[in-house]
Amino acid sequence: MAERTLRLLVAKPGLDGHDRGAKIVARAFRDAGFEVIYTGLRQTPEQIVNTAIQEDVDAVTLSILSGAHNTLFPRVVDLLREKGAGDIPVFGGGIIPEDDIPGLKQAGVMEIFTPGTSTEAIIQWVKENIRPHA
Repeated sequence: MAERTLRLLVAKPGLDGHDRGAKIVARAFRDAGFEVIYTGLRQTPEQIVNTAIQEDVDAVTLSILSGAHNTLFPRVVDLLREKGAGDIPVFGGGIIPEDDIPGLKQAGVMEIFTPGTSTEAIIQWVKENIRPHA
């Protein structure tokens, strides 16, 4: 039996008013054959987690440029765990200093992509690391 198509939520937490990168990644995911749900701008962690659960996604992808990554990424991970959906992996990217990446991974963020990462590299990482949600 063939694996079903991965269902990915692309989300913009916080007050960022710029979503060009998130839209590029969402389109690259779609073109790679993934099912993509994009939340739009200025989502709270609660909105993102509720959407992830309602849409039964296989992973949550966060994009952030505002500098609030050390607060918002772990909050999404924590809320998923609190709502019994801690098995939904969270990864993302944006303007994130290299020094902050180990702390984000320790908080449960699976991977962080920084500026300059190609969409091909992100797609390859998804194919190797994200599995359909049971």
